[in-house]
Amino acid sequence: MKDSKKRYDFALLFDVKDGNPNGDPDAGNAPRIDPETGHGLVSDVCLKRKIRNYVTLAEANPDGSPKPGYDIYVKEKAILNQQHQRAFDSPKLKNAADGTDKVELARAWMCQTFFDIRMFGAVMATKVNAGQVRGPVQLVFARSVDPIVTLEQSITRMAVTTEEEAKKQEGGNRTMGSKEIVPYGLYVTHGFYSPFLAAKTGFSDEDLKLLWESLNGMFDVDRSSARGEMSKRKLVIFEHDSPLGSAPAHELFERISITRKDSTRPARQFTDYEVKVNKDNLPTGITVYEV
Repeated sequence: MKDSKKRYDFALLFDVKDGNPNGDPDAGNAPRIDPETGHGLVSDVCLKRKIRNYVTLAEANPDGSPKPGYDIYVKEKAILNQQHQRAFDSPKLKNAADGTDKVELARAWMCQTFFDIRMFGAVMATKVNAGQVRGPVQLVFARSVDPIVTLEQSITRMAVTTEEEAKKQEGGNRTMGSKEIVPYGLYVTHGFYSPFLAAKTGFSDEDLKLLWESLNGMFDVDRSSARGEMSKRKLVIFEHDSPLGSAPAHELFERISITRKDSTRPARQFTDYEVKVNKDNLPTGITVYEV
């Protein structure tokens, strides 16, 4: 599963315990939920952020700077037009002959420099136009296996922000707040890798290896009290011999069954579920890996 010239479809199972896996800013940062079914949701953007954070740590020099080719385009406090300008300020573009398509050269420079562009793609046709890239790796929203319950918990802070607040409380200096948590939820997201798009962005075998590593380790380097305990539970990878694919992705995902062992009580841990991958009569050209 390290051959970037092959197609891959994959399913990632992860869970949360006593935390908020992905707050919705439009709902007071409460856990995201499908209002019709009650299933929990985690956005693809949230998962990509965790992958980016893992790569930032895994591919850093001793001084914390990114190794060549592993800078991150979408990062905290980044100004994207300034990221694009770096391409135009590079020697390759400054020394380009007259009549050269500098936007195309900038696009290639951005792919070589930023891992997340090489992987996820980016729309860079802004004021400083560095083109547009369609990435070989795509993720969808994660959805919980069962409907989730959100609990609002009151919390107390033994301090106040301003002197005015302290005066009002006559030295009590207590503030009340709340946080919403999911007692337990098992989530599944699906991902897709295209070798054709990888060839266009320069996504390599080593990049693919780093993707699998990040999916396995991203929750362990992204701890937060607000998110509770989040853990990767299983990664199922379907490898296709044909770059075009040896079977439809949805048929492969349907081979993964997740059932609750005791439906009379709510699930509160991963062992409350049984996860099976049906490997009988696999389509020709399909290899399954469970990580």
